[in-house]
Amino acid sequence: MQLQLPKFEVDQTTMGQLLDLVAEQFGDSLAVRYHQLGIEYNYSQFKDVCNSAAKGFMAIGAEKGDKIAIWANNVPEWLYTQFGTGKMGAIMVTVNTSYRSFDLEYLMKQSDSSTLILIGGVRDADEYIKVIYDVCPELKDCEPGKLNSAKLPELKNVVYIGKEKMPGMYNWDDIIALGQDISDDALRARQDSMDSDDVINMQYTSGTTGFPKGVMLTHTNLIGNAKSLGECMNLSSVDNLCIPVPFFHCFGCVLGTLTCVVSAAGMSPVVAFKPDAALETVAVSKCTALHGVPTMFIAELEEMETSEKTYDTSLLRTGIMAGSPCPIEVMKKVVSKMGASEMTIVYGQTEAAPGITQTRPEDSHELRVSTVGRALPNVEVKIVDPATNEEVADGVQGELCSSGYHVMKGYYKMPEATAEAIDSDGWLHTGDLAIMDKNGYCKITGRIKDMIIRGGENIYPREIEEFLYTHPKIKDVQVVGVPSLQYGEELAAYIQLKPEVVSTHAEIKAFCKNKIAFHKIPAFFFFVEEYPTTASGKIQKYKLRDMATRKMGRENDAKIETA
Repeated sequence: MQLQLPKFEVDQTTMGQLLDLVAEQFGDSLAVRYHQLGIEYNYSQFKDVCNSAAKGFMAIGAEKGDKIAIWANNVPEWLYTQFGTGKMGAIMVTVNTSYRSFDLEYLMKQSDSSTLILIGGVRDADEYIKVIYDVCPELKDCEPGKLNSAKLPELKNVVYIGKEKMPGMYNWDDIIALGQDISDDALRARQDSMDSDDVINMQYTSGTTGFPKGVMLTHTNLIGNAKSLGECMNLSSVDNLCIPVPFFHCFGCVLGTLTCVVSAAGMSPVVAFKPDAALETVAVSKCTALHGVPTMFIAELEEMETSEKTYDTSLLRTGIMAGSPCPIEVMKKVVSKMGASEMTIVYGQTEAAPGITQTRPEDSHELRVSTVGRALPNVEVKIVDPATNEEVADGVQGELCSSGYHVMKGYYKMPEATAEAIDSDGWLHTGDLAIMDKNGYCKITGRIKDMIIRGGENIYPREIEEFLYTHPKIKDVQVVGVPSLQYGEELAAYIQLKPEVVSTHAEIKAFCKNKIAFHKIPAFFFFVEEYPTTASGKIQKYKLRDMATRKMGRENDAKIETA
């Protein structure tokens, strides 16, 4: 059967033009359906809603290239912001929903964001409101759009997604109302002024320097990657994708929402992940595709096995499992128990917009459950010796590197870090160890970078260590990953205290609460007098990891086989 797909040229199309083309060619096709909220739009209607958001951003003074940050879970306004900024040229900066004051202040300052859009909170109804008033106390006494913050001098507009009136903030409805004064011609002129090589999205990823880096992604980076991913899943206008992964990740807003748009497929988002909500969305919205990190699929499989409810997943065909190493047995169960016979695995990183390799529906069962696939269309992959940068033979472990349209433009205001990540020939060095067979199929075998992946969240120990160093009782700290069946890895902190002080697990954990994202807070704290070191005095983190693994009884978790 011939797939019905939108027609466009990747390297000549901006996000705004893409949505216009899809609305023109597939206007009556389902664009988005929120089963939980009773919201549904076809592509023609969705384009109109995004145009209204774009005009609203223009009305509050957002110019092409300005940064608009959004701090929210998978609410509809997130989608309208993604494609609204894509139409009027502001750069959308995604904010992790787990961020708290320390994280938010750093991101807003480093990104030079002039607008922040936020919901009230995720775990508590007003947690984000409290944080922004704490970071910007001047907000309580200013008119909307006229913030003058000591800590965040670039920030002028705060937009609240909600009905209540918050001091100093616009409401979302205010933005839409103000946008009515912007003409269609003005929006069209702004959209036409953009180039496909312009940066349109910035996502923050942790780094070995101890602080997150803003990954600058262009229209071509994102649209090209989404198109390649969709092609590998045979996604088209007859499909409907359930998206329970967070939009603030590339997984949500590229592999999820944008892959749907380039394929004219329907989006069925889940506002906040719960296994029953995801499965209910699959059943009620008749989804043919489902995305998730391994922990999500594990929870969904458990829900299907233990719940008194029954969930119809019979229409599931494809989707993506990614975000952290994918346990082979989990992948097998997704195929056998959920019926997703063409489920794929994707490997990538934010710097690659994010997909690099993917399995294909036509691959053998063994390849689809035990590898991360081969290079995406128009993407190059090679394995090199980390010491020499020389390409290694098939089957030999080395660092996975990639080049192509998908490689980021760079890290925002960090040219040295950019040069470290992308070599002079344009190859992105992932820092991940892999082996590749003669047919190009890759298996990830480890990481060069000192990184921990907890439930799909990339965490660099240095960032957590830098924060914990600010505790007045801590002399030194080393953070390592401990194997976890549920999350892939969890954090353990080995702490040396200053002389003649005492502390507890509870005290250090309380110090972290509401200052750093909850997924960055170590699950385990060990107080030690010394660390294992090499003869030259270098701390041997692998020994700390082994010690924590044994102490917490995680030996079996460490044996879980992944692709």
